[in-house]
Amino acid sequence: MIPAIESLSEADLHEIAAALRSGRLAPPFTPTALQRFCSGQNEKIVATEMQTLIDDGLKPGHLALMLDSLATAHSHRPEVRDPVDLVWTGPEAPGIANRDTGVVVRELFANANEHVLVAGYAIYQGREVFRALAERMAELPALKVRMFLDVQRRHRDTTKDTELVREFAHRFRTAEWPGTRMPEVYYDPRSLDTDSSKRSSLHAKCIVIDRKLAFVSSANFTEAAQVRNIEVGALIQSVRFAERLVEHFEALAAAAVLQALPGL
Repeated sequence: MIPAIESLSEADLHEIAAALRSGRLAPPFTPTALQRFCSGQNEKIVATEMQTLIDDGLKPGHLALMLDSLATAHSHRPEVRDPVDLVWTGPEAPGIANRDTGVVVRELFANANEHVLVAGYAIYQGREVFRALAERMAELPALKVRMFLDVQRRHRDTTKDTELVREFAHRFRTAEWPGTRMPEVYYDPRSLDTDSSKRSSLHAKCIVIDRKLAFVSSANFTEAAQVRNIEVGALIQSVRFAERLVEHFEALAAAAVLQALPGL
């Protein structure tokens, strides 16, 4: 189909078709004539395309039938949703409705089927935040869950790296994770460097579900961030974006830049 004609609304297509049948619109077609029946901004291009069809031998009645058929096809198109939704935690502005961070996170975890990636800076009250994910892992034994979490060395702390990692793994297993089946957990060893000028943070905060739905947020995996703080996030329905996010983390894990957390 010709692009400019395709861009016309369903109402415009029906109106032009009716005008062709009644004789109110007839070739040669001009932008001025089309303005009476077309509410768009492409009258010049549409007039040219319609005239080209007539010059190629199409009768006005056949053109009207084509336009009606195109209008019917428009009416059966599925609604195109915005691939990005705003997700919000905190006080709502009057008259503005956004999706809630805690609700979105629970829905994402509860509807995962094959693969979950979680990256987070801080985790507290994890038993509540991760409850839906642990329950989903119990329901689906094949569900693969990888977490990339921040293990930090406090300022002037001289504890051995191995001991800090052991303590984090113990706290995660006993205090933060609500299930019996454990996820795979990775951390960035650079975050434990005793030289503070070289120390890093795994500060990314995102969730990717089944490599097709990504949630990128300012919210940590804490009760306050999920429920009370002012936090902003974007829920992105894009296979390409989700896959690239997963591939980046997995490439870092494969290169041992991010390492598996022992003790789980």
